[in-house]
Amino acid sequence: MIDVLVADDERPAREELVHLLRTDDRVGEILTAANGADALRQLSERVVQIAFLDIHMPGLTGTDLARALLSLAAPPAVVFVTADDARAVEAFELRAADYLLKPVRTERLRQAIDRVVELGDAARPGDDEMLPVTVGSAVRFVRRSDVRWVQAQGDYSRLHTGDGVGHLVRIPISELETRWADAGFLRIHRSSLVRAAAVTEARLSGAEPSVSIGELALPVSRRLVPAVREALVRGEGIG
Repeated sequence: MIDVLVADDERPAREELVHLLRTDDRVGEILTAANGADALRQLSERVVQIAFLDIHMPGLTGTDLARALLSLAAPPAVVFVTADDARAVEAFELRAADYLLKPVRTERLRQAIDRVVELGDAARPGDDEMLPVTVGSAVRFVRRSDVRWVQAQGDYSRLHTGDGVGHLVRIPISELETRWADAGFLRIHRSSLVRAAAVTEARLSGAEPSVSIGELALPVSRRLVPAVREALVRGEGIG
């Protein structure tokens, strides 16, 4: 069972979220708090798996609370629940598990719990970086581990996952190259970064060196061929 805490200074919103959570059989005890200070006190005394936090609360805001929770020995996964669609980047910096926009739909709430459960099975909270992307009028998160390759687009990068959709984020590819190097991502071209483990074939000799990810062939810069070959020989790719 998953114990949770709901923090929201608006009573109707708090009660509605509690009602929706009770429809999920995986949810156990539900703690509630009307402000950030009370939420922090309860979370310092009790271990819960998920904290659902409103962002705009008087005094200690939801983002302030999320920062404070990072100091706990066993911090909960944080899911922001807000009517503010402009704070997703800040949520990403705080390693939030998800970002839900009010009014919350039952299915969307279930997906957020699914994501926390998946992250708990795969890694410690925060190990798998989450990046916020805009899909229509909604904000969702893409996990780094789901990204197969990255395409440079000026000051932006397009994240390509197994679902065939390219998600645009406002992060230059050079920053992702540095940030994701220890996670097995490899720069193969000025416009491409690949997850080495996703590479299924490499053709690094001849006039047009390339690596393949499934059916997709990506060019490799000739000056980067030695580094790409070395990474693949070390066993980081061809999977």
